[in-house]
Parts: sequence; C-alpha cells; structure tokens
Amino acid sequence: MVDIQLTEHRAEIERLLAYIPWLEEKSGATVSRVYNDNDISKTSVSFPVYDATLLSFVKEADATGLMYDNYRYIYSAYGLKTFEDERRAIEDAGVKDGDVLCGILTRYVKGGITKGIVWTDAVREGIFLLVLKKMKKLLEIWDAPLA
Repeated sequence: MVDIQLTEHRAEIERLLAYIPWLEEKSGATVSRVYNDNDISKTSVSFPVYDATLLSFVKEADATGLMYDNYRYIYSAYGLKTFEDERRAIEDAGVKDGDVLCGILTRYVKGGITKGIVWTDAVREGIFLLVLKKMKKLLEIWDAPLA
C-alpha cells in the first residue's frame, strides 16, 4: 500500500475545502440533468448536463496529487462495496490513512470521467463532502486549524 501523507498535499486540500459549503448544500440532491431540449431525442442521443460547480470541483481535484491510480486496491483491501462501506472507511480513517481517503476520492473523480452518474452519486451520497471534511480534520490534528 502507498502511504499518502495528507500534510504534503495541504495546499491542494485547502483549495478543495472551498467546495464544502456547496457540497453541504447539494448533499442528497441531484446535480445533473438529462439534456432533452428541442426534442433532441428525435435526432440524437440525450446526454447528461452537470452543475458547473461540480465540474469545477472534479477538474480541480483531478489536477491534485491526491489522485491514487491504484484506488481499486484500496477497495479490495478494505472490502469497500457500498456507500455505507465507504462512509465507515472515511469515518475510521486516521492520520496514517491518507491512501484510503485518496482512494475513495479518486474512485469518484476518475470514475465519473467515463460514467458520469458516479459524480452525481458522490454528491448525493455525501462521499465528496465526507472525504474533504475528514481530510480537514486530520490536517488540523497535525497542524493549525484550516479555514
């Protein structure tokens, strides 16, 4: 397993923390819709349209060093299969479990690139929010409080 030190990514995490109020507001809600205007289904395939803030968050998260290419290993090693499993792993994560948090974050950020519903699930189920709040909490244990 890779030991991802959250303290090494403090600046990147701080930038992502700016999305917490939006994620709190949207938790439990749908942040996408199917574009179906002008009877597009008669001549084309309907496609999802995502909230602009969600797209900004995903783009910014994807550009960080928090993305863990082997996130599937985390899911296998920790037996993560459901939203509840993920929530429990996030809650139980300690200061040495940056790989777990980054693995879960990566699954949703990268997974949504090919299957957009994954992003919507992460917001609706509060996964993005829980990961960011836990990262913030863990960084505050080691350092000064974050904004």
